[in-house]
Amino acid sequence: MQEIHTTADLTGDPLIVWAGQGFGPGVRAWYDGSAVAVASPELSKRDRLAVTGPPAEVARLVTAVTGEVGTSYRPFGDEDLIRELADRVPGLEFSAAFGWMDTAEIPPVTTTAGWLEGDDGVEALLAEASPSSYAWPGLPGVRRWAAIASDDGELLSIAADAWSAPEVGFLAGVTTREVARGKGLSRQVCGFVTAELVKQHGRAGLMVDRDNPAAIAVYHRLGYTYRRVAAAHF
Repeated sequence: MQEIHTTADLTGDPLIVWAGQGFGPGVRAWYDGSAVAVASPELSKRDRLAVTGPPAEVARLVTAVTGEVGTSYRPFGDEDLIRELADRVPGLEFSAAFGWMDTAEIPPVTTTAGWLEGDDGVEALLAEASPSSYAWPGLPGVRRWAAIASDDGELLSIAADAWSAPEVGFLAGVTTREVARGKGLSRQVCGFVTAELVKQHGRAGLMVDRDNPAAIAVYHRLGYTYRRVAAAHF
């Protein structure tokens, strides 16, 4: 097992690069043969261990890495790999399957969405319409919010720039007020944030529940491609 110290030495996999977070505070990475693992603390509310490579090599690397950083780090990566790791690594259990989506395209943007100067109204809208959101104002890594508002200033649809890496921006916290759904507002605000992230970082990514076809369809229309991923825990 050898430690990696720069993003340039990671694979070109957007998920792995995103997990690297530009080697910000606490982030560490290693390789063993063709296997790579990136330990990133408090990334999208979890201590995450992004992994890629042949299952046998990754299993060996995960065992060594968690022996060094601890078992609070949850392996995640391609679904087939994570399922096999759960069979190979003692104490590791499969948690959940979901989707990773990313794009390097700037979608056409015709919208009244824009960045908020603060986060007034965001927490109330999340509590009402998306209490299970991972992104909340004030959490580490949640940087800024974009919104579409009504004429009287009420927030109708929001999305966050959260846990973005220098090379991969990250879209999270997508929420639309119930009375405003079905009007295309979510697509507009996500299109705005996606365009801004791609301009700044070169690529945008997100995670999505695989059982949410409506959201996946919106992201597909914005140029994102879908990838089956999963997570496990000790």
